[in-house]
Amino acid sequence: MFNMTLFNREMKATSKLIMIFIYILTLYTGCIVYMFNPNNANVFDTIIKTMPGLMKAFGFVPGGNTLIGFIATNLYGMIVLVVPMIFSIILGNKLICGYVDRGSMAYLLATPNKRIKVALTQALCMWVSVGILITYATVAIIGFSALMHPGLLDIGKLVVMNVEIYFLHIAISGICFFASSISNDTKRSFTIGAGIPFAFFLIQMLANIGDKLASLKYFTIFSLFNASDIVAGKNVTFQSIILAIIAIALYGSGIIAFSKRDLPL
Repeated sequence: MFNMTLFNREMKATSKLIMIFIYILTLYTGCIVYMFNPNNANVFDTIIKTMPGLMKAFGFVPGGNTLIGFIATNLYGMIVLVVPMIFSIILGNKLICGYVDRGSMAYLLATPNKRIKVALTQALCMWVSVGILITYATVAIIGFSALMHPGLLDIGKLVVMNVEIYFLHIAISGICFFASSISNDTKRSFTIGAGIPFAFFLIQMLANIGDKLASLKYFTIFSLFNASDIVAGKNVTFQSIILAIIAIALYGSGIIAFSKRDLPL
């Protein structure tokens, strides 16, 4: 089903990109956890109250005096949404279309590998790479919290939060993978693969403001992830299932489209 030689080569080529994004996550995660003060009003909550409209647009809402609430607000309101999304856009753009655009796909398909096997292998690379980023974010938050605020982190809710956001980013990466699968050049792939996720994020920002714009949440995939609901102990299994279905549909459509379309080889 998968070509492990291609997979290993792709993961090795992707390792530098993964390390860059791990560095970014480390920087933001360490800073946010450090800024939490359990004995005083959090600075972010004060800022949110002074600019409620703008901060709500970016997903920042008062997180209360718990560490998990603070992390949910200040990391999962924007940083852990946007950083892996950008990673998926960059990686998705090169997994299929990058080979086609460079003319390398002809050499790849000249080996005893069917298109479906090649596409599935590239999809696996995306799933594992995104998984590495989300897993690292989880471990980093737990590590920084244990170091700076021992015993204050609700690890169970953090794990649920990261499982849910993994499904979200796999669905987003599905958009990028589908765009790469139907495109002959990276410009078109990037336009679709980056344009749709960023449009969804902008719609989510407008929906966050509330009032008359609240109904926009039905037009963005980001509304299926709500860190505050997880902090509140709500069940998010249904949202995870919907995100998984979206991901399967996008990856499946991309693999089928790539296997059947004419390629400029």
